Amino acid sequence: MSITTRPSSTGPSLLGGSIELPSAPCLHPVARPAQPWTGEEGTAGRVAVVGAGKMGLPLAAQFASHGWHVTAVDVQDSVVDAINEGRSHVTEEPGLAELVRASHDAGRLAATTDGTAAARSSDVVVLIVPVMLDDEQQPDYRNMDAAVASIAPGVHAGSLVVFETTLPVGDTRHRFVPRLEQASGLRADQEFYVAFSPERLYSGAALRNLATYPKLVGGIGPASTDRAARFYASVLDTEVVAMSSAEAAEFSKLADTTYRDVNIALANEFARYADRVGVDVQEVIAAANSQPYSHIHQPGLGVGGHCIPVYPHFLLSRAPEMEIVGLSRRVNDGQVGVAIRAIQKALGGLEGVSVLVLGLTYRNGVKELAYTRALPLIERLAFHGAQVSAYDPLLADDEVARSGATPYRWGERSEARAIVTQTADPLFAGLDFGLFPDLEILLDGRNSLRDVALPGRVAYHGIGVPAATRRTVVGVG
Repeated sequence: MSITTRPSSTGPSLLGGSIELPSAPCLHPVARPAQPWTGEEGTAGRVAVVGAGKMGLPLAAQFASHGWHVTAVDVQDSVVDAINEGRSHVTEEPGLAELVRASHDAGRLAATTDGTAAARSSDVVVLIVPVMLDDEQQPDYRNMDAAVASIAPGVHAGSLVVFETTLPVGDTRHRFVPRLEQASGLRADQEFYVAFSPERLYSGAALRNLATYPKLVGGIGPASTDRAARFYASVLDTEVVAMSSAEAAEFSKLADTTYRDVNIALANEFARYADRVGVDVQEVIAAANSQPYSHIHQPGLGVGGHCIPVYPHFLLSRAPEMEIVGLSRRVNDGQVGVAIRAIQKALGGLEGVSVLVLGLTYRNGVKELAYTRALPLIERLAFHGAQVSAYDPLLADDEVARSGATPYRWGERSEARAIVTQTADPLFAGLDFGLFPDLEILLDGRNSLRDVALPGRVAYHGIGVPAATRRTVVGVG
């Protein structure tokens, strides 16, 4: 019998990044060109990828690397120009710049702003443009409606149209198929094919994800499912899962992302209780996850990005009775308030207090501000009278200033009495606390600085991590 202070296996953790799976090797033979492409194994045709952004460009490069001729479609001239010069405008994806250059040089990757022409000359059209939320937390279809309108006149007999953008359940069939049929004059699942296949990519690991995660595909009918599954089998090296319907595939993506939101909300509630009883929540989570049926995520200042804060609302827009889903959104958004109250308690108020926020993007290493918790954090601090400065290694001073905070220059002396880390950037572990002679509290918003040595005058406050235990539980996450 062995005795240890922590489990040898703590299960999966989302602290600081994604869980890595082994990549599948490419076993495809060199594809034979086919025009028109009809799904025959070992052949490649022409595909238009509509939306050449952070997720669309990796898809386009991936398809081109497997022998397909790819036309990337985007509304931004600068994006089109970069691709036509063989350059990747997406700079944070390992291997993408090289793959774009190689695909362009091989004559298999080009770009245009003309969606109709691209669809007309292609066998497959993949749409991956953003559907976000409007001011009422309802799906905002402006970009997708415009994208569908742009390609619909070019849909022809034999076309396969695939939606990779996350959508509310039923949208592929009921919102977009009628528009495609009306513009093309053709019947879906008989004269052309329509399917939904959710992108499952993580910023900073898109190409790796394409080689690891199973590809889910659901058509509006059997013929559409078969054609879409054959397409993805020709361009991906992972398992392709042919689902029973487009609706099942749509729901799977919403279930995936909503599960994570709910799980993080539960971890945040655990953290609040851990604070109350003086227990280290990361020790608790590590212990609980040693049981194979427990997969508790990590607490923090809330959830940002294009996906997890958005897609639960897609479910709620169709099923407002999902009480746990709505409650979890409120819990996660409420973490900013938890942080504010902790600082107020430590300092006796925020009026006139200098506060430094470290990390403005929604996640370290990704230059993206979508739904970042830094923005409401800065707004709330300022509302309570704090003088807020901020720093992010990915942002220029003018970008920081647009967040409502005064730009802080790394390495400069500061009068901050409180520091809040909003991301887990490794750079912050090297912060020179000698530059902050007035510092009284470090609020570690991602529990990433629990091992950092602090001056005796500085109080540590993690998310469910008491100061007394912060350096005793090692290796969690």
